[in-house]
Amino acid sequence: MRIAVLSGKGGTGKTLVSVNLACAAEKAVYVDCDVEEPNGHLFLKPEITEKQSVTVTVPEMDMSKCTGCRKCVDFCKYNALALLKDKLMIFYEVCHSCGGCILFCPAKALSKKQREIGTIEAGLSDSVTVLTGCLNTGEVSGVPIIKGLMEKLPEQDTIVIDCPPGSACIVMESIREADYCVLVAEPTLFGSHNLAMVYDLVKLFNKPFGVVLNKCLPGDNPSEKFCKENKIAILAEIPYDEKLGTLNSKGLVAVRVSEQYREMFCKLLSKVAKEVL
Repeated sequence: MRIAVLSGKGGTGKTLVSVNLACAAEKAVYVDCDVEEPNGHLFLKPEITEKQSVTVTVPEMDMSKCTGCRKCVDFCKYNALALLKDKLMIFYEVCHSCGGCILFCPAKALSKKQREIGTIEAGLSDSVTVLTGCLNTGEVSGVPIIKGLMEKLPEQDTIVIDCPPGSACIVMESIREADYCVLVAEPTLFGSHNLAMVYDLVKLFNKPFGVVLNKCLPGDNPSEKFCKENKIAILAEIPYDEKLGTLNSKGLVAVRVSEQYREMFCKLLSKVAKEVL
């Protein structure tokens, strides 16, 4: 069972839900796909057992062979190549690794090389296997790292995927193989607007889904209203709780130290499992 947890913005409680869902299971895999700023490890504190580099294929130049024909420059639609005073410049940060420039070079002055864009770490935290992707500073796309994370997932076990915030390409890659999506939303107008973003995304991917409302207070809740208007199942409501906030600020997993929250997240996991089956 692969559960993807996503939200339209950062700070809604996506990692809170992901980490606690993973710990509520008897055995689980937690996958941190928020590769630009992963933080699940701050709560799970895994013992790292493996670390690997993630690379992409980029062109390498042999200026002794270059004739200055500009065919590679004209081909690249991402402006990753430029010819300046008879010298070819390669801007790796915007290269999409398509390899077209290498194929189009008549002088065979371009060849392939591997360039590191980030890392993947694997570790253990009690009964939870923790996989964390980390994109190097300044890199444009974390999609190759997320693909690398997905390749490491077992066929069995409960898998909780902590997605990046928003609805861009890296989020799409994170939910592609998910069996069920949990959308996390705050009880504000801004929260309901961002809930609508990921609601549209999971509908586009035709994924079954439900909503967890976080930081709930008595009174008007625009995100709850959005769910009712669109007939979306509300899986759980997490209260605006000082106790839970204190646990988070200390980097503690609520399920592991609070019977109240263990019961809440076990019920949430059970609801999701029934929806998947």
